[in-house]
Amino acid sequence: MKKITIIGVGLIGGSFAKAVRRLHPEVTITGIDKSETHLNKAQELGLIDERTTYKSLSDADMVMLAIPVDVLVDELPKVLDAVGDDTIVFDAGSTKSLICKIVENHPKRRNFLAAHPIAGTEFSGPEAAIEQLYEGKTNIICEVEKTAFKLQEKALKLFQEMGMRIRYMNAEAHDKHIAYVSHLSHISSFMLGKTVIEKEKNERDIFDMAGSGFESTVRLAKSSPAMWTPIFEQNKANVIETLTEYIQNLEEFKKMIADNDFEGVYTQMDNTNKIRSILNGIPLTK
Repeated sequence: MKKITIIGVGLIGGSFAKAVRRLHPEVTITGIDKSETHLNKAQELGLIDERTTYKSLSDADMVMLAIPVDVLVDELPKVLDAVGDDTIVFDAGSTKSLICKIVENHPKRRNFLAAHPIAGTEFSGPEAAIEQLYEGKTNIICEVEKTAFKLQEKALKLFQEMGMRIRYMNAEAHDKHIAYVSHLSHISSFMLGKTVIEKEKNERDIFDMAGSGFESTVRLAKSSPAMWTPIFEQNKANVIETLTEYIQNLEEFKKMIADNDFEGVYTQMDNTNKIRSILNGIPLTK
């Protein structure tokens, strides 16, 4: 590859650029972003070599879209219109069904790889970019059969060079599962932060008394609302389903405490402790 264009040079796009720099220093990286500040900072940090426009996408070997999903559904068809026959285009969106549907009949659908590298932090912008962000992370690929093999191979090779694990899934299954393991955790974090801010009016008390448990749980509440609001909108049905189940579990837990059923409280927490084994790569036995 000679040229990679990144649309959206924030945390996700900037981290991808850093990883490409390490693996393929000979590649020219160009950037597109609606924010002049982001473009200036990305150039200053060496994330991109130069800024560009859609008019220059025809000779790019690879185009990454790392932009909010509501913008993505509008911009992806335009990007596919502009790229060359040998350009692979992929996204990093946290929803997949609507994105795949938007381009299902596009003449250059074969040039698009629907991807979701499950990586990120609560920070945003080019200065938040991390060179090793994708190392050891899972990248979910949807509808891989709709992408030209020669082109998908180019992207998958780079993903693997970055240390990502590749997993294949249909778009509907992706959106359902990701609602539980990602979208719900962000909502929980935002609402915990909201509850504490509304109840604890004294900012000094929050700062002094908040332990590491609170800090780690509410960390995601620092995430960008501009990114997460459209994610919740696009995955609305699955998010509502997960919230309904979550609220039911909270109500049951609250009732056990109100009823002095602390044996039940212990049992629920003990059963949930098994998630440690799952996260350590140990499958649960039936």
